[in-house]
Amino acid sequence: MPKDYYKVLGIDKNASPEEIKKSFKKLAMQYHPDRPGGNEAKFKEINEAYQVLSDADKRQRYDQFGSDFEQQGGFGTGAGWEDFMRAARGQGGGGFSFNFGGMDFGDVFGDMFGFGSQGDGARDVRGRDIQVEVALDFKEAAFGVEKEISLRKQTKCDVCRGSGGEPGSKIDNCPTCHGRGQTVQTQRTFLGAMQTLVTCSTCHGRGKFPSKKCVHCGGDGILMESTTVHVKIPAGIDEGQSIRLTGHGEAAPHSGTSGDLFVAVHIKPSKVFHREGYEIYIDKEISFADATLGATVEIETLEGPVKIMVPDGTESGQLIRLKDKGIMRLDGRGRGDLYVKVKIRVPRKLSKNAKKILDDLRDEL
Repeated sequence: MPKDYYKVLGIDKNASPEEIKKSFKKLAMQYHPDRPGGNEAKFKEINEAYQVLSDADKRQRYDQFGSDFEQQGGFGTGAGWEDFMRAARGQGGGGFSFNFGGMDFGDVFGDMFGFGSQGDGARDVRGRDIQVEVALDFKEAAFGVEKEISLRKQTKCDVCRGSGGEPGSKIDNCPTCHGRGQTVQTQRTFLGAMQTLVTCSTCHGRGKFPSKKCVHCGGDGILMESTTVHVKIPAGIDEGQSIRLTGHGEAAPHSGTSGDLFVAVHIKPSKVFHREGYEIYIDKEISFADATLGATVEIETLEGPVKIMVPDGTESGQLIRLKDKGIMRLDGRGRGDLYVKVKIRVPRKLSKNAKKILDDLRDEL
């Protein structure tokens, strides 16, 4: 049964972004699983509704298609309770700083649970995402191409393989957390003293600690190095679109998960073609006589020059369609079309004979 996200948040369908945020904050605090009387299932439902309604694009798709809008090219429902707890334990930088739809959850739960600024490290440390830009020729974007990208980034140490320990050194249980990877932290809140599990700052959640740090990387398991990445650009990609290469971002310290590499595409303008989605347009000048009587003319396509027939009586600005001669579609289902826009060339200088012929033609017409 389709979900009514407006009903879940207890708001009207015309609610403003401020009203949506206010309602979510109130309900999230009420049903937070770590609060007395909390309800994790209800909290997830509230979270899901807020993710959709707080995003203008998702909200529009939801209003049009309902909660099945994911099947219409929508977006996922996003973070669940586990994501909040990972953020609360400091994933990617410590403290509760998970940003959600423009709202910092530290504002919602920081004072309640003492997550605000402890900086405990992360059990599942993740490397930084990287974005690079690549320039493509018009035809490279149309048909696809493979590019080699050079960049300098943090990579996994090839000596200790990211562990941070000197090869051959003994790996012991962490003396701080005794192999558990977490320690108990007590926070005093208005609800009373609350204990939370936090990632061990000594072993960074691994539970193990090398007896000797890797000399090559200093014990972090990462090094700053220059590297090259091969990326396959799909046919039909358009200006401003990006390609995501999972795990090709910066390596994380202590054998954590590498970030992702985002390749942003810029397409150099073509002197011949103009693109609109998967359709392309070209201009073709022809003489008045050819437009009037019809003619065979040569035009440029992505595959090279071809000859087409201009029918008699063609007017200036008229479009001639060449089916399946446009841009390859990203989903691989065929191609767009090519449109030839006819422009009639008017001669500036005419001989006396030509003027007489045209004068006679004008009288005839």
